Amino acid sequence: MKTQPPWLPVVLWTLISLATLFPIYWLFVISVKQPFDLFSTPDVILRSFFWKNYQDVLTNPTLRGYMLNSMIISSGNALLVTTLGFFACYALTRFELAGKESIFFWTITNRMAPPAVFLLPLFLLLTQVYRIGDFSLADSRLGMILVYCSFNLPFAIWTLRPTVEGIPKELDEAAYMDGASPWVVLYDIVFPLARPGLAVTLILTWVFAWNEYLLAATLTNFNARTLTTGLSEYVTTTGTAWGIMAAISMLTLVPALIVFSVVQRHIVAGLTFGAVKG
Repeated sequence: MKTQPPWLPVVLWTLISLATLFPIYWLFVISVKQPFDLFSTPDVILRSFFWKNYQDVLTNPTLRGYMLNSMIISSGNALLVTTLGFFACYALTRFELAGKESIFFWTITNRMAPPAVFLLPLFLLLTQVYRIGDFSLADSRLGMILVYCSFNLPFAIWTLRPTVEGIPKELDEAAYMDGASPWVVLYDIVFPLARPGLAVTLILTWVFAWNEYLLAATLTNFNARTLTTGLSEYVTTTGTAWGIMAAISMLTLVPALIVFSVVQRHIVAGLTFGAVKG
């Protein structure tokens, strides 16, 4: 029986990694080129760095406000969705509720329709229904957190379901016999064991909210405008600022990389938790 050469997997994964990372590298190349160099003959190897694009972005108070909005909305949505999804999965997996399988299926159907279908209803809800005097959820950070929650919560429930189901119910029963309350069982037993799955759900829902464009572009004006929607401001009738747009795109990768690096050790464990049952 022939054995596979030891260098073949290394070469294969190197080529796949280069193909995956090259668009990001090319985006960086565009972000550090002067405007008149962008339409010259493409040069893969950088000869010089034009950092003014990054300087213009970082010194722009409007863009800094957009980035702050993105951080608050994405983080608030991820925390809220992960918490609610964890509670929902615990209730649906630990208690004998009538029609709980139908509830699981109903939650995922909310993700089947394209987001554009919900634009008009969401716009009317934020501007007309959820209004108390002068207060309105339209163009607010809280409003966008709740909007993203309606889309990401079904995903969080289905992601966390195998994690919570994989935790033996016998641990709960033993704790109850020792006099523990349901909240003690939830916080001291189920929560620590579910951390890998919670970490994966947190990072995925955070990225979904961070990268989202359509809903943010339609339901925000200025106060809650996010960084991704700020890119459209550099596409004008007089031209497109490709260098600045590339710089903004590169900066949007930094928070995501930081979040991934913090929870990376939980990702593989969370994706495989509960996949195999004894």
